[in-house]
Amino acid sequence: MSQITLTFDNGPTEAVTPHVLAVLARNGIKSTFFVLGKNIQDGVTRALMQRAHEEGHWIGNHTFAHEVPLGESADPRASENEIGATQLLMGHAAHRDKFFRPFGGGGELGPHLLSPQAYDYLQSGAYTCVLWNSIPRDWDDPDGWVATALHQYSMLDRALTVLHDYETGAMRDLERFIDQALTAGHSFTQEFPPECVPMVRGVPVLPMDSFIRKPA
Repeated sequence: MSQITLTFDNGPTEAVTPHVLAVLARNGIKSTFFVLGKNIQDGVTRALMQRAHEEGHWIGNHTFAHEVPLGESADPRASENEIGATQLLMGHAAHRDKFFRPFGGGGELGPHLLSPQAYDYLQSGAYTCVLWNSIPRDWDDPDGWVATALHQYSMLDRALTVLHDYETGAMRDLERFIDQALTAGHSFTQEFPPECVPMVRGVPVLPMDSFIRKPA
């Protein structure tokens, strides 16, 4: 049976994040929300981030615009604009270990995740890089992701699952997913599987070369 860590990317959103928080609260599950900087600049969505933090969920950084993976960006200021600007907006809600999840461009792992400059930025800023090993593609298959996730867990002892709290319709099945996972004997934890965290507070603890674009 798997021990599952749930994470939610690309929010917060007014349409979906409150529902996700309510389902998690009913089931006593703590998760991590990897927020986009553009979504927490002000107003209701910033308040939703703060609510998630106050309810015991961890808040991580998932870039500002979520448009180009850092390993593919030609912008020399991409690290500051995408990582640094978002971290400032997160304020006191940010986890003390400065969790950062790179944009995978479809959930893939590879050298497109980070540029050499972004890697140096994470090191110098003492960030913790959080990756994943379970991508049920809820954004792409809002009606079938539950079965995909449960199949993935049959092959994993520890699963770090990426879901999304934005408007695809997928999160209407979040409670059904949790019920089916528990019925199958799986459990939930807020802690990350160590194999999905290659950098802790700026210190590489696992090989990271495969996640960094090689200079031309």
